[in-house]
Amino acid sequence: MSELSGVVVVTGAGGDIGRTTSALLAGRGAQVLAVDLAVDAAEATAGEIRAAGGAATAFAADVTDPDQVTAYARRAAELGPITGFFNNAGIEGRVAPLGQMTVESFDAVMAVNVRGVFLGLSALLPLMAPGSAVVNTASSGGLRGTAGMAAYVASKHAVIGLTKVAALEVAERGIRVNAVCPSAVEGRMMDSLDEQRSAVGLPATPEDRMGRRASPGDIARAVGFLLGPESEFVSGTTLSVDGARTAA
Repeated sequence: MSELSGVVVVTGAGGDIGRTTSALLAGRGAQVLAVDLAVDAAEATAGEIRAAGGAATAFAADVTDPDQVTAYARRAAELGPITGFFNNAGIEGRVAPLGQMTVESFDAVMAVNVRGVFLGLSALLPLMAPGSAVVNTASSGGLRGTAGMAAYVASKHAVIGLTKVAALEVAERGIRVNAVCPSAVEGRMMDSLDEQRSAVGLPATPEDRMGRRASPGDIARAVGFLLGPESEFVSGTTLSVDGARTAA
């Protein structure tokens, strides 16, 4: 893949996908602003990048808070030209059938996964120059249903909708907006979901059709492609990284 330049903002940078993608982007030359709700997680990701010879700055922010989102956008602009945004922060929420899911649980997922994506787009797109690119983290759950996960599935369908709207609005400025749709990814989130699904009598999320779950690196490489010049005419679309799980 080609080298990257400028500042790339990564939210949810302390998670499995965020940390791995941050390292990949920094390795290609980007200056990463690693944003996470937990300052220790943001610092850990930025520290790993710096230890490997890359450039990274940590920033703690709640992506559901407009003032804190404005603050991370302002900090990114201070570091240099913003050329990329991996709008990645998200939570899995609670697993429960419809009728048993609480309003509070539903709202918590929508706040991070939808409001957070919306606020990030609203704050960063005005600061980005022609040739910049955005990748929103959706999910295979944004393309199909999954029992027991109404809030998560609804939120990821919404992320795909926001992606399409944003892509149309900034196309004439030469900015691209796409979504990546992972299926089950090895790591903390899937461990949590498997435990919850077992507790309510639902089966674990299956492996993909290729006989395994995705790795964080599988997703990071897809994001790197969508943020890089190799995809310079790709916008308003979703890239499934799911081992053909949603092909049928």
